[in-house]
Amino acid sequence: MRSSPSAGDPKNKHLRALDGAGERLRLFKADVLDYASVASTVAGCAGVFHVASPCPAAQPTNPEVELLAPAVAGTLNVLRACREAGVRRVVVVSSVGAVFMNPNPPEGPTMDEHCWSNEEYCRATENWYCLSKTLAEREAWAYAEKAGLDVVTVCPPLVFGPLLQPTVNTSSLFLIRYLKCDGVDAMDDRVRNMVDVRDVADALVLAYESPEAAGRYICSAHARKVSEMVYVVRSLHPSLNCANKFVQLVGDEKVFSTEKLQRLGWKFR
Repeated sequence: MRSSPSAGDPKNKHLRALDGAGERLRLFKADVLDYASVASTVAGCAGVFHVASPCPAAQPTNPEVELLAPAVAGTLNVLRACREAGVRRVVVVSSVGAVFMNPNPPEGPTMDEHCWSNEEYCRATENWYCLSKTLAEREAWAYAEKAGLDVVTVCPPLVFGPLLQPTVNTSSLFLIRYLKCDGVDAMDDRVRNMVDVRDVADALVLAYESPEAAGRYICSAHARKVSEMVYVVRSLHPSLNCANKFVQLVGDEKVFSTEKLQRLGWKFR
């Protein structure tokens, strides 16, 4: 197993602590914007999981530089390197952000793998993360078709679950903001789709190992209002000063079908 964070960085201590890491895990220092470093990392690999993509906790000041270019160019560098290395299959982690951002969604409440976010709508609403994932995934499919590379994409929503690293990731920061009310008097009671990180890992393995896996796969488990999420945390930790005022929203629900992924054998917690 190879991973590409900075090999000697102490923040990677949790990776080295994994069972069997001493024998089966090799860390490579790589930058997805540096083709040579990506190529040396994937050389000799049978399969590659492309996970790295910018995911800022706040609005970027220069989205083209901070989000869009790294997401697209990084993905293309990985795919090009995989093709040159003869990689059997590449699993690209996309996002439901590349699925639901569309002012004219299909009829009916449920979105599936045929749905795509509208690029102009993402720009107009300044939803730069969704735009970055949409552009990157579309480029991935265009390259895969042109180069004859076996690519599968997995599209999760907010990912929660046990943290291995000592730092807080962007998804967890969303939950922290909900708990703290993020400096506002009342929190919009939005519906958030979510999935456990361990279930995402299972989906990635299925996408790689299943011979019949092809195309896109939505990987979403639960849809909950912010108020429900806060209630669960408050019931477990009653001493926390959580948000307690919520503004009800109409038409905010987004339902994602995971039928295709479940046909591969995927189950969620």
